[in-house]
Amino acid sequence: MVIEKVGVVGCGLMGAGITQTAAQAGYKVVVAEANQEVLDKGLKNIRGLLERAVAKGRTSKEEMEGILSKIEGTTDLAQLKDCQLVIEAVVEDMAVKKKVFKTLDKSCPKETILATNTSSLTVAETAAITLRPDRVVGLHFFNPVPVMKLVEVVRTIATSDETFNAAYEFARSLGKEPIGVKDSCGFVVNLLLIPYLLSAIRALEQGVASIEGIDKGMKLGCGYPMGPFTLLDFVGLDTTYHIAGIMFEEFKERHYAPPPLLKRLYLMGHLGRKSGRGFYDYSTDPPKVVSFS
Repeated sequence: MVIEKVGVVGCGLMGAGITQTAAQAGYKVVVAEANQEVLDKGLKNIRGLLERAVAKGRTSKEEMEGILSKIEGTTDLAQLKDCQLVIEAVVEDMAVKKKVFKTLDKSCPKETILATNTSSLTVAETAAITLRPDRVVGLHFFNPVPVMKLVEVVRTIATSDETFNAAYEFARSLGKEPIGVKDSCGFVVNLLLIPYLLSAIRALEQGVASIEGIDKGMKLGCGYPMGPFTLLDFVGLDTTYHIAGIMFEEFKERHYAPPPLLKRLYLMGHLGRKSGRGFYDYSTDPPKVVSFS
């Protein structure tokens, strides 16, 4: 299969990043959102990122306009019918994803590959509601999409060789480094990362060390670019809380269960950088550690 036109469902943080990256690689992209206001916001964010790249000399204004000319926005999923590959990047909610896949399955030709950007949900569950389970695959990008090199290409028990290979080569064509993984909750990265992050929170709850101490320990002791609490705030405590809940529901193992402190921060809306407060307070520069004593 030759992929020339790509559809993206969702123009939030991940969807906008996928859209921009695909357009930069030369693909025509149609990105769909539920309403015009959200769509316009997503497209504005893409332009803003490209304008910053121009300002820093990483790209030219002509290249920016060329990239933007390849992007078309819509609020009608039926407009994705001419795409050879459609990537769903909506909220991490199975009910919402199933609704999207049902609509795409009806409106797209049977040859179209349908991919999900889920980070933790079972790809087979979305594939099972379609009439083309062999044409469904996971394409898990990482945030920020234009920068992060990894893409997990997720194969279900029904995904055909042709579909998997096409998705894998598509990821490579974007300048990414794909890895093939089986359809297991959390795939590779979150399967290993989530227990690590949750363990850091439990260590804090148990008084093993301070936030600063745990962050410094993992940076200097393991060579990590950032400590677990800095990473938690960057990823978003809501995102971690939801993924942990999905993985605990799947495996029923304690090390996937959200710790009480994470739950309380989530309920209070202290979500990390996005809300201005999480394990660190971002109202100051540099951010200061939040006390939970």
